[in-house]
Amino acid sequence: MPQINHQSQAGFTIIETAIAMVLMAIVALGIAGIFAFAASTTASAADREMATAVAQQGMEQLRSAKFTDATLNATSSAGVTTTVTRLGRQYSVNTIISDSLVVNSSPALKTITIRVTPLLSNARWVSNVNTIFGSVTLVSTRGTQQMGPNRSY
Repeated sequence: MPQINHQSQAGFTIIETAIAMVLMAIVALGIAGIFAFAASTTASAADREMATAVAQQGMEQLRSAKFTDATLNATSSAGVTTTVTRLGRQYSVNTIISDSLVVNSSPALKTITIRVTPLLSNARWVSNVNTIFGSVTLVSTRGTQQMGPNRSY
C-alpha cells in the first residue's frame, strides 16, 4: 500500500491575517463613529430637556398669576429677555405677551409665548436658532373670567 504524504498547511498566512485586521479596523471605526454620534445626541437631548423644564416653569409662573397682574402686561413684539442658570448651564428666556382680544378697551385674551435657548452650548441643535431644533418654544393663551359682551343670563 502506497503511503500518501499529506502536507497540510495549518494556520493563516500573513496576507489573510492582514486582510482580517483591516476589515476589523473598518468595522471598529464605524462603531466608534456611531458611539460618538450617540454621545453628542444624548448631550443635546439633555440640553433640550432642561430648556423645556425652564420654559414650563416660566409658563406656569405666568399662568398662576392673576389676569390683571402687572407681570401679564403686554410686551413689545421683541418681548422681554432674561437669563437663568439651571444645573450650571445658562439659558436665554424670551417672553412675549400680547393682548389677543380687547373688549371694552380691556384685554380679554392674552397670548403668552416663551422661547428658551441654551447659551454657550457646543450642541449642534443650538447653532441655528431659526430652525425648529434651535430652541424650545411654548405658547399659551389666558382669558379673563368675565362674561363677554354678547352673552347675558
